[in-house]
Amino acid sequence: MSDQNDKISPDTEYADMPAANPSLPEGWLEVVSMDMEAKGVARKPDGKVVFIDGALPTELVTANVHRKKNNWEAASLREIHRESAQRVQPGCPNFGLHDGACGGCKMQHMHVAAQVAVKQRVLEDNLWHLGKVKPETLLRPIEGPAWGYRYRARLSVRYVIKKGKVLVGFHERKSRYIADMETCKVLPPHVDAMLMPMRALIASLDARETCPQIEVACGDHVTALVLRHLEPLSDADLQRLRDFAAAQNVQWWLQPKGPDTVHLMDPGGPQLSYALPDFGITMPFKPTDFTQVNPHINRVLVTRSLRLLDAQKSDRVIDWFCGLGNFTLPLATMAREVLGIEGSDALVQRSHENYAANNATRAQGDQLAPTRFVGRNLFNMTPALLMADGNADKWLVDPPREGAFALSKALADIHQIRIGAKQTGVATEEQPDLLPPLPEGHEAWQFPERIVYVSCNPATLARDAGLLVHQAGYRCVAAGVVNMFPHTAHVESMAVFERAH
Repeated sequence: MSDQNDKISPDTEYADMPAANPSLPEGWLEVVSMDMEAKGVARKPDGKVVFIDGALPTELVTANVHRKKNNWEAASLREIHRESAQRVQPGCPNFGLHDGACGGCKMQHMHVAAQVAVKQRVLEDNLWHLGKVKPETLLRPIEGPAWGYRYRARLSVRYVIKKGKVLVGFHERKSRYIADMETCKVLPPHVDAMLMPMRALIASLDARETCPQIEVACGDHVTALVLRHLEPLSDADLQRLRDFAAAQNVQWWLQPKGPDTVHLMDPGGPQLSYALPDFGITMPFKPTDFTQVNPHINRVLVTRSLRLLDAQKSDRVIDWFCGLGNFTLPLATMAREVLGIEGSDALVQRSHENYAANNATRAQGDQLAPTRFVGRNLFNMTPALLMADGNADKWLVDPPREGAFALSKALADIHQIRIGAKQTGVATEEQPDLLPPLPEGHEAWQFPERIVYVSCNPATLARDAGLLVHQAGYRCVAAGVVNMFPHTAHVESMAVFERAH
């Protein structure tokens, strides 16, 4: 069971759940909601909250309890006595609660529209319970294909000596073992069709016992496979990989040690890339670079984010956690000037290269706006560092799961100092809340008028939204979910903040 449930106490959101229905037969449970791990949530007559694998909201069920705590229990579905109208037949034979079931998806038994509704509720609940924030407007969810969407995947590989077979796929539910999967319907069809040939390939290698992983990265026109190998590959094995690449139309990359050792097996050939056609941008990337798993959703996400940001030709914009420039380069088609800030020096260099490559192909008069990329530890932000980057009319923030706490707190500290709610000086035991003084000339620095925050973790978004709204002088004018990972419990979302005058 996750840390989330380990922290349940009577004053959490589950304290608002209705009491158990006293008219139900003994042992029956009424499922009233779903948690962030896609488990059905019910309450027992004694008041305990029960998290039930496989159960859906509105269902009446009985369950097998396998873990007990003081105020909650974990269980798995035993029998459904009243089925939800949103229950559907899973689209993949590997999904379920049975032994050996794949752990990659958690919501295939629920209609995809209902999945989105649950994720919207998770976002709203997190914003309110953790941040005490209610958006003024709920954005329409961003949705896309429910199957064949996963253009990035890390497939585990194992040669099972006792069975004389190779397994390639995701791990079983709550297990270190690899699921015996012959198909995967969330992978693109051409990758799904490769799973069994991959098994045969690994089985044929001299190094079959020391190849633990194949990472898949699909671009618009190229599919790259990164083979992790723990011993040097023989010439015969390299030829087998080449034969597979020719037959399956893929590009092999090899990883003999850490991620920094990943290299193209045979130099040359087409480049891995994806397009953002609404902006005339093409993004080259390496298979180990961070890119969004779902390119269909990413295209819509970038377009909507920039529409909500509404950057004008007179605006200077900062893109925080800019990565490869997924938002930065499209912003450079709209704004006067753009600054991309990223924690990884390698990605900063790649952003520079992508900017130059795109600018070189654009017509005269349609050049990208002047854009700089800088490397900085964004988890160690201070008001002084923030002000050093100068004024920006608007911000785009796209952090990892940890969120943008230091960035949000720096904004909050500046606002609190300016309104006199917090004092500056040297912090002491007697006055631990004193903040360092703002840098000389800080009066000229201005807050961004609008912030679009793209999040892959509703809990950290809610935490940061609480800072922005209650301490930094912003309103949360809109928020909504992005169904980047259908059939999983992962909640991607976005929120828009405007300066409250």
